[in-house]
Amino acid sequence: MTDQLDYQVTVEELATLMKRTAGVHVDPVMLRQRADDGFDTFGLDSLGLLGIVAELEKRYGLGLPEQAERCKTPAEFLALINGALKTGV
Repeated sequence: MTDQLDYQVTVEELATLMKRTAGVHVDPVMLRQRADDGFDTFGLDSLGLLGIVAELEKRYGLGLPEQAERCKTPAEFLALINGALKTGV
């Protein structure tokens, strides 16, 4: 549990998850530079985001907030996910 509390999902990991779970290839540098752009800008739809949320929940054995599935931007998503991992909620 302590590892979960200290873990932060990075932009690079999000780019990897986008590719692995949704088949969307995004350069991590571009994702970092454009983190406030909508996921749709990168070709990720709501189903793809749902897959990323499911993968993270499985990985950490933690139910993430249902708002995660409704995040519109990578920046919003990472802030919510990392906050949840930090608090364990």
